[in-house]
Amino acid sequence: MAFKFIAVIALFSVVSAGVVPAAQVYHAAPAAAVVKTVAPVAVAAHPVLTKTVEEFDPHPQYKYAYDVQDAVSGDSKSQVEERDGDVVRGEYSLVDSDGFKRTVQYTADDVNGFNAVVHREPLVTKAIVAAAPASVVKTVAPVAHYAAPAAVVKTVAPVSHIAAAPAAYVANH
Repeated sequence: MAFKFIAVIALFSVVSAGVVPAAQVYHAAPAAAVVKTVAPVAVAAHPVLTKTVEEFDPHPQYKYAYDVQDAVSGDSKSQVEERDGDVVRGEYSLVDSDGFKRTVQYTADDVNGFNAVVHREPLVTKAIVAAAPASVVKTVAPVAHYAAPAAVVKTVAPVSHIAAAPAAYVANH
């Protein structure tokens, strides 16, 4: 394998060195320079399109909110957010698949970054009901008598495992 590797490397180095001539490449002769004189053409002036600079609001402000309450699909979610300069405050809530309502209150600014506080509360509260003393009623259900199934008896013949000792072992003892 090493011989093949060395032979390929040697062949590659010979070809790269130019000892073995490669196929020659022929190029077309350069075209003769042709000079043509053309009369000037009148060109209509087109308006130059330039990109307009977008207005920059140094103190952006917005407020928005939405609320979805769909009784058919059970979808329930809402969000409120407002921005005043570089400070954003908001809250959103949704119903998780485990029956809890998740409410997230968040703020974001240049100093503290993004901070969120998550609250989870169950949608169904457990009602505590005082149990009234129940009257005790005793009933006896009729007992059905069934015959036991017949016993199944299985017998298995004993198996003996006797192996002949090797001849060398028997001869030495």
